[in-house]
Amino acid sequence: MGTFLQAGDVLVLAGDLGAGKTTFTKGLAKGLGIKEMIKSPTYTIIREYETGRLPLYHMDVYRVAEGAEELGLDEYFSGAGVCVVEWGELIPEELPENYIKIEIEAKENQRMLKIEHQGSQALERIRAWQESIDEGGNKTV
Repeated sequence: MGTFLQAGDVLVLAGDLGAGKTTFTKGLAKGLGIKEMIKSPTYTIIREYETGRLPLYHMDVYRVAEGAEELGLDEYFSGAGVCVVEWGELIPEELPENYIKIEIEAKENQRMLKIEHQGSQALERIRAWQESIDEGGNKTV
C-alpha cells in the first residue's frame, strides 16, 4: 500500500491492543522506502520519519484523545507526508475529510483487515491498491 500513497494521505488504524497496528505501519514504511526502525509512538505521541519517498508521520492518539485539538494535527494532515494515526477513531472531529480507515482484527495467527474510506481521494488510493492486488492474482482484500 505504501507505494500508492501520496502526500497528504491519512490512514486511521483501529483495533485492539496487540492487533498489529504498529506492525502494519512497519510494512507501510517499507513500501515508502523508509529503512529506519519504526517504533510505537505510544509515549511520544508522534514519530516522524523523513528518509523515504515521502515523510511518514506515525501517531498514537490513545492517551491524548481528550486534548487532540491542541496537537496541531491539521499541519501534519495537510503536509508533505503520509500520516498513520493509531486509535484515530477516538478523534473523529480532528480527522480530515479524506482518510482511509483500516480496522485490524487479530484471530489466532491471522489478521483480518476491514478497509473503509472517507472521501473521494481515499477511495482513489484504495482502488489503485485493489487493482495491483488483482493483477497479482489475489481477488480478496
